[in-house]
Amino acid sequence: MLRTIAATEGVLPVTSQDAKSSTALGRVIAATREAVTADRANGRVVFQASATAHDAVASTVSLGQYQVEVDEPPPLGGESKAPNPVEYYLASLLSCQIVTWRFWAEKLGIAVDDITAHAEGDLDVQGFFGFDDNVRSGFREVRLVISVTGPETPERYRELQQAVDQHCPVLDLTRNATPVTTRVQLT
Repeated sequence: MLRTIAATEGVLPVTSQDAKSSTALGRVIAATREAVTADRANGRVVFQASATAHDAVASTVSLGQYQVEVDEPPPLGGESKAPNPVEYYLASLLSCQIVTWRFWAEKLGIAVDDITAHAEGDLDVQGFFGFDDNVRSGFREVRLVISVTGPETPERYRELQQAVDQHCPVLDLTRNATPVTTRVQLT
């Protein structure tokens, strides 16, 4: 679920490439650029989620009109009824990569016939369980393999990858520290 909030800096004007696009993504890019150029506040959105715990470590997460189940495998106290949070992170990263590849292929005029993505991450549970405070609780490393097919040169796809790496929101969450504040409510 999203809602508009305060203004941002650095909005670019509509380009002739955006204005001429006849694809659905091109029209989305052009309309968004126009809306944000008219009022920078249109560029800022808040995404929301809420979760309710059930069973030992499972939860139901509400994302606007959608709900997803989250669980852990038995070695981590769950029943493996659903993916665990770090698997959802990998899914979020992969799906955001694909979206960003599609958008930036459109913006740069790079033809892409198909995209598939695979991710794996290394996690040491000693950090999560508090067995060793020198071990991170999260992934130590994440590896992505993006397979792209299309008629362009390898150089064009490297150009596209650089744009994706710079603009993918979920990748940005991993590469850059994002402030997180937690407030506990006693009910």
